[in-house]
Amino acid sequence: MGLEEIKRRIAAAEKASGRAAGEVTLIAVSKVQPPGRVEAVLETGHRIFGENYVQEAVGKWPDWRTRFSGVELHMIGPLQTNKLKPALELFDAFHTLDRPSLASKLARQVQARGNCPQLFVQVNTGAEPQKAGILPDDADAFIAECQAMELVLSGLMCIPPESEDPVPHFRALRDIAARNGLRGLSMGMSADFETAIAEGATHVRVGSAIFGARDYS
Repeated sequence: MGLEEIKRRIAAAEKASGRAAGEVTLIAVSKVQPPGRVEAVLETGHRIFGENYVQEAVGKWPDWRTRFSGVELHMIGPLQTNKLKPALELFDAFHTLDRPSLASKLARQVQARGNCPQLFVQVNTGAEPQKAGILPDDADAFIAECQAMELVLSGLMCIPPESEDPVPHFRALRDIAARNGLRGLSMGMSADFETAIAEGATHVRVGSAIFGARDYS
């Protein structure tokens, strides 16, 4: 499909839902993609990318950042506390703040560094046992706990169950954000980003539709 087609569809979805042009941030998810594909997207001028694994990102993005100015890197995969320090040195945003232990360690690191990345609380809207994230019933308390630790939250993130209509999950996330005064909604991927935009997404995470299918072998 490619980057330009995704951008065109995002613009059309913004217009169809009465959103301002450019209101939605496209995160190009480059995890496990061959370097040539990622560099081709960088060459077009796109600068906002998402990665799932700290070690993989550390191995490739420092070099690209020296070659391409203005790169903004978003961590969208599970974050282990023992990888927090290198993650803070590399990433501009974390979309997977998902448990008190991570919040506590992150707060200490942020205070020591004197700056805070963009932070999104991951909410497990489907209450799936195999998936990370704060349960919806616990989200308000966790958000308050993070704010009490002086963590500045940008918004919320969710990954709806693959087998379900994503709309109720997007709406649940939007409702939690609204009652907690949070604007950012990181929701929507290759298969459903237009639906997410209609439901208020501010950030969509699109990978294979831009870069092509991943080869995990």
